[in-house]
Amino acid sequence: MLGLAAVLLAGSVQAAELPDVLSKLKASVVGIGTVQPTRQPAAQFLATGFVVGQGRHVVTNAHGLPDLLDPQGKETLAVFISRGKQIESRAATRVAIDPVHDLALLKVEGAPLPPVMLGGPAREGQDIAFTGFPLGVVLGLFPVTHTGIVSAIAPVAIPAAGAARLDNATLQRLRQEPYDVLQLDATAYPGNSGSPLYEPRTGRVLGVVNKVFVQQSKEAALEKPSGITYAIPIRYVRELLERAEAKGP
Repeated sequence: MLGLAAVLLAGSVQAAELPDVLSKLKASVVGIGTVQPTRQPAAQFLATGFVVGQGRHVVTNAHGLPDLLDPQGKETLAVFISRGKQIESRAATRVAIDPVHDLALLKVEGAPLPPVMLGGPAREGQDIAFTGFPLGVVLGLFPVTHTGIVSAIAPVAIPAAGAARLDNATLQRLRQEPYDVLQLDATAYPGNSGSPLYEPRTGRVLGVVNKVFVQQSKEAALEKPSGITYAIPIRYVRELLERAEAKGP
C-alpha cells in the first residue's frame, strides 16, 4: 500500500526557514532515467521526481519517461539518488500514469526513501520554491533550488484570438478535460520537469513542475514565449495516489 493516509492527512508542520526545510527535502528529490549496461554512459537522465507515501514510490512527469525500453540491451527504468558526485541507481517500475495531467507514479526497489508531505491547494501570490536537477547529471546529481511566487492560476490552454493558433494536440486536451495550472514567476529548465513545488517555510508540496507538456499546450496560444514556468496542482497527485492505492499492490 502507498500509505496514502500518511501523505493526505499529514499533521501540522512548524514553519521554518528555507535552508532548514531544504536540508531535509533534498533527500526526497530524485532523478529519473534509464540504465543500460551496454550503453556509454550506462545511465541516462530524463527528469526529476520526488518520493511520496511510505518512501517506496516516486511522482514525476509522464512525458519524462521513455515510450519504450530496449529489452535486448537490458535497459531498465531507474531512479537516481543524489550522493554528490556519486549517484546511487535503483530499478523502478511504472505503477500508474495520468496522461491528461502529465503525471506518473513509479515504484522503487530497495529500502524506503524519505517522503515529502503533500499540502495545497496553492494560492495566487504565495511564496513557492522548487528543487530539481536542471543540469541533469552533467556535474553529478546536485539539487538546485529556485524561489518565486504563484503568479497566476489559469486554464492549461488559453483560447487564442484565431483558432489557427491552437494546434491539434492543444485542442484535443481542451476537449478532454480543461483544468487549471499554476503559473510561476521563477524560471525552470527541462531537467526540472517533475520537480516538487513546495512551501518554503514548511516543505509541503503544492504541485509538480512541468516545463514541457503544459508549456506546449498553454504557450501555443501565446506564440511560444520563453521564461514562463508552470506546475500541475497537487490535487491531481492526490487523485493519482488514490487510484493506485485502490488497485492494490
